[in-house]
Amino acid sequence: MSNIQDQIEKERTEAREVCGVKGAESAECAAAWDAVEELQAEASHQKQKAQPEKNSFQQYCDANPDADECRVYDN
Repeated sequence: MSNIQDQIEKERTEAREVCGVKGAESAECAAAWDAVEELQAEASHQKQKAQPEKNSFQQYCDANPDADECRVYDN
């Protein structure tokens, strides 16, 4: 995951440079920031895949931890 974060930082730096040279309204600037956004989206998707999916009961208990059916008792 850190590899994609490194790539995002590299693309950000390049986007800033391109926008500084070509101007903030240029097509090159927009394309550079699009590349950054695509990498950020990919990083988000990878993070979601790494987390196990929760069933509806687990989601309910996350939202309502004080509900009777979600309480856990130590014996």
